[in-house]
Amino acid sequence: MGLVTDEHPYPWPATAATGVGSYPGDDPDEAVRTVLGELPDLPHLPELPGRGAGADIIGRTGALLPEFPIEVQPSGWRVVQRPGRDLTRAASHLSYDLEALERHAGGYRGPLKVQVAGPWTLAAGIELRSGERLLADHGAVADLCAALVEGVRAHVADVRRRVPGADLLVQVDEPSLPAVLTGGIPTASGYSRLRAVDRVTAEERLRALFGAVTDAGAVPMAHCCAAGVPIDLLRRSGARAIGLDATLLTRAADDHIGVAIEAGAGLFTGVVASTGAVSSDPADTVGPVRELWNRLGFAPELATRAVVLTPACGLAGASPAHARAALAACRDAARVLRDEPRR
Repeated sequence: MGLVTDEHPYPWPATAATGVGSYPGDDPDEAVRTVLGELPDLPHLPELPGRGAGADIIGRTGALLPEFPIEVQPSGWRVVQRPGRDLTRAASHLSYDLEALERHAGGYRGPLKVQVAGPWTLAAGIELRSGERLLADHGAVADLCAALVEGVRAHVADVRRRVPGADLLVQVDEPSLPAVLTGGIPTASGYSRLRAVDRVTAEERLRALFGAVTDAGAVPMAHCCAAGVPIDLLRRSGARAIGLDATLLTRAADDHIGVAIEAGAGLFTGVVASTGAVSSDPADTVGPVRELWNRLGFAPELATRAVVLTPACGLAGASPAHARAALAACRDAARVLRDEPRR
């Protein structure tokens, strides 16, 4: 990675801001132009789930899975014997997005983030042909994880071909991971819960994916905007950065965050509401990061390198005006974070 050296261990510039992934609307060109304009230091490939099935988190990553076809049923995505029109639609949505990225960012040089659903969120969100969650079948989970590794490798190569000057970060989205680890995923009937996945197995599957991302020449990171993010597990699995919703953090997480930072991991902190009001004062926006850093006892200068500011979660449910304002607020707050050590 061009940005990663012993002197500069983080694969993004100081005081960076970026988006989580999803964005409102159905126009990939407009979304990419907005992201590049508002987040010039660390843009991301926007996702537009408002277009419907196939543009959602499961279908979008499903389009990357070789030899693992899925389709939409009334209850959600389900494993099938052969690809159908739902997967074709998902592949088309992704292709349109990548073409827009190539048109508007083909000459871009610097860090660029793309997002994929993680193995445990996929396993919790895809059904077997029987209707039960794929998570209930260990063999099916293994097949899914193997397909995801191959699919992400190919995706990284495709993005690099389209934007050859980019230093790629691959964000693995795992919103379902806390529930998977605590036995919170409901069975098909809804009357019970699937058995919790043990942390050793969860870590092994994630490590295989993060390792494949690294081998492909990209930087792996994880994102989870649910409560109870398993920070230690993600760090041990090989995530170079961890993204979370700062409003959900409790003091109980401080030690885990501190260990991750000391180990060299970055922290993508969600500080701007995905919907609702956006503060007009960047100092207020960066307040949760300042408070966390004071509790951890790290030098303020480290925050300008280790921390990236983001919205609290995806912006698909926001209005276009709010989404643009949220990205701008993250960018402006990052500049305040940069200036604070000098005060």
